[in-house]
Amino acid sequence: MAKARSATFRCTECSAVAPKWVGRCGECQAWGTVAEVSVTASTGLKARTTGVAPTRRARPVSEIAEERVSRIATGINEFDRVIGGGLVPGQVVLIAGEPGVGKSTLLLAVAHHLAEGQGHPTVLYISGEESVEQIGVRARRIGADSERLLLADENDLGTLLGHIEEHDPSMLVVDSVQTIASNEVEGRAGGVAQVVEVTQVLSRVAKSRRMPLFLIGQSTKDSSIAGPRALEHLVDTVLTFDGDRHTSLRLLRATKNRYGPADEIVCFEQADDGLREVQDPSNLFRAQRDRPVAGTCVTVTMEGRRPMLAEVQALVTSASPVPRRGVTGLDSTRVAMLVAVTERSSNERLAGDVYVATVGGAKLSDPAADLAVCIAVASSAANRPMASDVLAIGEVALSGDIRPVPFLAQRAAEAARLGYRRLLIPRGSRKALPEPAEGIEYTEVGHLDEALSRLRRLSVVPRQ
Repeated sequence: MAKARSATFRCTECSAVAPKWVGRCGECQAWGTVAEVSVTASTGLKARTTGVAPTRRARPVSEIAEERVSRIATGINEFDRVIGGGLVPGQVVLIAGEPGVGKSTLLLAVAHHLAEGQGHPTVLYISGEESVEQIGVRARRIGADSERLLLADENDLGTLLGHIEEHDPSMLVVDSVQTIASNEVEGRAGGVAQVVEVTQVLSRVAKSRRMPLFLIGQSTKDSSIAGPRALEHLVDTVLTFDGDRHTSLRLLRATKNRYGPADEIVCFEQADDGLREVQDPSNLFRAQRDRPVAGTCVTVTMEGRRPMLAEVQALVTSASPVPRRGVTGLDSTRVAMLVAVTERSSNERLAGDVYVATVGGAKLSDPAADLAVCIAVASSAANRPMASDVLAIGEVALSGDIRPVPFLAQRAAEAARLGYRRLLIPRGSRKALPEPAEGIEYTEVGHLDEALSRLRRLSVVPRQ
């Protein structure tokens, strides 16, 4: 059959298709990335594909389910937790984050601990962004001086594969995947074709050698992984490493994991000698004081599967001609709705400035923090501090109803562990909780009016 050849124009950055050549891509707004791509279209019937004998037979699922996957401990407990309990042989992990957040420092520490582990395996660290001397300075600072940790700076995929053949490492780290290019593929390093080709080749090598592979990926302004979305589908695990530049807290989240939970989160603290594990991050998100302060309320949020305490602070000023609403660490639209619901339920007109913020740079998106926001605003408006052992959990609707939240048992257990004795919970949730320990009191509230009416009983007289 005769075949007709046609042409189309495709962006090398985002793979967007254009009907004609343009100087600037209409999707990613990149200049000079639209190129002509030849497309062959068949004008006749499609050719039939003949069957080929399979190389591996199909196996019963019951037989496969009985096999257990062996895991490799990295030596960093929090890192092992976020990837599901340890590395699986041949696992490909992609870690992304903003520049300077600590991705290279984290993986350099992981590589050092693995090289110092049982059997002292060889670990190969390939950098396409920094020289060996620059990596050595960071390695000395964090104490990553293992004899089995090998460093190299390379940008060519073929030479990188030569390093693998020469040293036969037990783990490979590539920093970063956007800086490696293959001579077999056209396009610049970091383009769609190059990134996909490099990832596919390295993944095949890692699977065939049963060698764990770490790929560091660059991120965009909105903290998403730069490059094509196909990059996330080519790997087994996707980790995002983020944090505020003005604080030392770093959060490592698992957004995809074929060998473990995909909603796990762990915390690290940036220090002069590298990243330190934070076993109990709840203390970082609540203020430490010797007496209660008006306008504060503590709640429990779920970050993945881990409950963490967070303190919400509010400041309500006197009436002003043009009232302002300032929000930090929370969704400003939702806080505006909660302030309006609180104003109606408290029978007080909040005509002044209202500022709501979290402690420690925490970013709360859990609806379970709604009740704490309302109580903090009402406490600041009435100048009535809450008792130091009171904690509020619940989602507040526009009608003022307090709705149940998931994982209430885990939240209550975390609050009791840290010394909170009186918990405000949604009505009907008590039956889902175990019997409280001695001294723990659960108070069910069904509406915000009821919760604010208890504010006087649960508050203390402010010190003059």
